[in-house]
Amino acid sequence: MAHREVESFERLVLPHLDDAYALACHLLRDEHDAQDVVQEAVLRALRYFDGFRDGDARAWLLAIVRNCCYTWQRRYRTDGLSVSYADAETSSQLRGTDTDAGAIRSSDSAVIDRAVASLPPEFREVIVLRELQELSYREISQITGVPMGTVMSRLARARKRLASSLGLLIEEAS
Repeated sequence: MAHREVESFERLVLPHLDDAYALACHLLRDEHDAQDVVQEAVLRALRYFDGFRDGDARAWLLAIVRNCCYTWQRRYRTDGLSVSYADAETSSQLRGTDTDAGAIRSSDSAVIDRAVASLPPEFREVIVLRELQELSYREISQITGVPMGTVMSRLARARKRLASSLGLLIEEAS
């Protein structure tokens, strides 16, 4: 790969690593697995960068991350013994907070993380891409490879399930 292509890759793709990691965390629900998958996805992106044609580098990278996540899940089914991303993040947040407000924020975040994690993968990915990554329906359609109408339908169904799930989790916490 030419030096010029590497510079272009670094400029266009690498700024989106945080988004790639966030998506992988939500899809895999394990921060260590997400790190491995993002590393693999970036290597794939670099290897095939010459096929990238002045599109949306963020959407292109997230599509690769998504595909790597699903490939990883098929290859390495989790055994339930790993610590989920939400649990690991919540425990680290709780250790770092001394105030009641911080604990409440952590608790609220944990409830939302559990609700999102309970969604089926096709709903979880559209919620994460739309609400956390703030991508457009068109970008989500490109990433997931489904028509924009399907994206909108999945998003509506995901929001409905999420609202229902959050209602149940809030009742249980009370």
